[in-house]
Amino acid sequence: MTENKNFFLRNLWYYALPGGQLKPGATIAKNLLSEPVLLGRTLTGQPFALRDICPHRGIPLSCGGFDGQEIECCYHGWRFDSTGRCTVIPSLLESQDFDFSRFRVKQYPVREVQGNIWIYMAADDKADASPSDIDIPMVPYFGDQAYQLAETVKLPCFVDHAVVGLVDPAHSAFVHRAWWWRSPRSLYEEVKQFDPSPYGFTMRRHKILNVPKAYLLVGGVPETEISFRLPSVRIEHVSTDRHTLCNLTTVTPISETETEIHFVAYWTMPWLTPLKPFLRPVVRGFLNQDRQVLLKQQMGLKYNPSLMLIKDADTQARWYYQLKAEFARSLSEKRPFVNPVKEQVLRWRG
Repeated sequence: MTENKNFFLRNLWYYALPGGQLKPGATIAKNLLSEPVLLGRTLTGQPFALRDICPHRGIPLSCGGFDGQEIECCYHGWRFDSTGRCTVIPSLLESQDFDFSRFRVKQYPVREVQGNIWIYMAADDKADASPSDIDIPMVPYFGDQAYQLAETVKLPCFVDHAVVGLVDPAHSAFVHRAWWWRSPRSLYEEVKQFDPSPYGFTMRRHKILNVPKAYLLVGGVPETEISFRLPSVRIEHVSTDRHTLCNLTTVTPISETETEIHFVAYWTMPWLTPLKPFLRPVVRGFLNQDRQVLLKQQMGLKYNPSLMLIKDADTQARWYYQLKAEFARSLSEKRPFVNPVKEQVLRWRG
């Protein structure tokens, strides 16, 4: 089966960055979906995002300064507030009447939810494009609580390959070899029930029979539920009678050749928090294992081979491509999204 769907989905919320990385009075310049974006936080704590290009002469606004309220372009001192509105043009004389509303930087809607900053990437390039009614994904059980641990790694690939790796259930025994995860090359028969869920699919809650060693930290025999939704969000909820561990893993395209994967964890085990300095390199090492295999994959993909997906191990990958295509069609045809995923039992060894 050949898949060649190299386009970015629009009119969706993408994970921009962990909120803890963006301090009050600071800005961070990023490329998101091949667009230059300047993320900032005002001194009052409100996050915002603007197109990182001054409308006067095209210089990146990130090259200038930010006083916690307004951004000043380094070229001619033009100033813009956090909504993108031009407020000052120093070269104008007081006698010169000027309509400041003519000059405006595109503003991206942003929301901070559970400590995470999300950005809405609209199909409409207008400065005042507003979000659709699609909800921002939330980690269950933890309410408004912020995350305890967040790690980000850049992946050298188009977003589709990163997402397919994210939902791939069969690679762990070959890619993620670590004493704290599972025995090397151990393969188990898996039988899982899947259901359609908003803009994606969910692996129905079940007991973990072959428990990865890391999940023993939760205590007891854990149960898990794993959901995936567009554009690229995976939420895993692991719980026992005593504790809960959730991780939010998202994939955000930077360009056609580079992607970011964000891993964000929440837990109820108070004794785990002091261990974060030890957990952080473990998580980063796990993500880097995926990065290394994607680097190797690029060596073959540059020859544009036909890619063959099998049942049932690759069914989640097939669903992703179907979901992506349906969402794009629903936008172009201006009609409601219809989830192509149907209730199904999948079986594989992994």
